[in-house]
Amino acid sequence: MDGEMKKVLLRVAYDGTSYHGWQRQQNGITVQEVLEEKLTELLHEEIRVTGASRTDAGVHALCNIAVFETHTRIPAEKISYALNQRLPEDIRIVESREVCPDFDLRSCHAHKTYEYRIVNAAFPNPVKRLYTHFTYFNCDVEKMREAAQYLIGEHDFRAFCTVGAQVDTTVRTVTDICVTREGEEIIISVSGNGFLYNMVRIVAGTLLEVGYGRMEPGRVAEILKSRDHKNAGPTAPAKGLCLTRLEIEGL
Repeated sequence: MDGEMKKVLLRVAYDGTSYHGWQRQQNGITVQEVLEEKLTELLHEEIRVTGASRTDAGVHALCNIAVFETHTRIPAEKISYALNQRLPEDIRIVESREVCPDFDLRSCHAHKTYEYRIVNAAFPNPVKRLYTHFTYFNCDVEKMREAAQYLIGEHDFRAFCTVGAQVDTTVRTVTDICVTREGEEIIISVSGNGFLYNMVRIVAGTLLEVGYGRMEPGRVAEILKSRDHKNAGPTAPAKGLCLTRLEIEGL
């Protein structure tokens, strides 16, 4: 017999290589679609999940969050173990737990950190090919750091958003942005309260233009003020991007 309705939170990690992003759509398989299918099979009821971050096609995540309602008598903390037995190897539930019935993921304040990883070497590294963008051009990391500082704070990021994105406002707050080098890798870490469609990838592409010497660091401030996507750098490939931290108010 079914139990009372309860709300369950999942922390989800996935390799986005084979998926058309998080959100269910008609043109390809998505992480949300796979989760809903496997949860429906497991719990013997139609399940629909709400995600905290709608990552794009090919983007990875260590810590996305999904919430769903269910009548199952399976303890919430045990759902992760049972679900992982059914999921493909490139999706894993790292935590499942019950949350209060009135918990509303969409209305909660979130703080996200994305990392964009670049292999900067003479030749590509085959082991990292699915999770990094490769470039053999010399990159001036100090200039990239200088340019990144112009992006910290609350700004209208329209210039760093793919044209045609359906949003109420293009104003976002970037709380921190760091550019570091670890051996052959350059890591661009961007934290904020939310991001526009392809925003972090366009930021990464623009900072690379600065690193190559094709753009002065101060040009980034001018791009922001222009609010014109044509002035920004190219959109860096999705495979270098990963959602690495997601903090939700109240959790």
